[in-house]
Amino acid sequence: MCTTCDFHEAFCSFLPLIIFLIIWELLWKFIALWKAARNNHLAWFIAIAIFNTIGILPLVYILIQKKKDKLEKENKA
Repeated sequence: MCTTCDFHEAFCSFLPLIIFLIIWELLWKFIALWKAARNNHLAWFIAIAIFNTIGILPLVYILIQKKKDKLEKENKA
């Protein structure tokens, strides 16, 4: 019958989830972009900036970088 009304109701019910995912993505993307720029990782910076993966790619970069930093600290000590 009224498909636009159904669409509007569905959109409104998912709006909090959409807002949460946007904030989640922006937060992790900002952190990962900052770390990639600081470490001069141009390829990672471009990939994170282009692809929207709901924070998965930024988290992968942060975890990989964290492991590398930990190994470098252990090698220096």
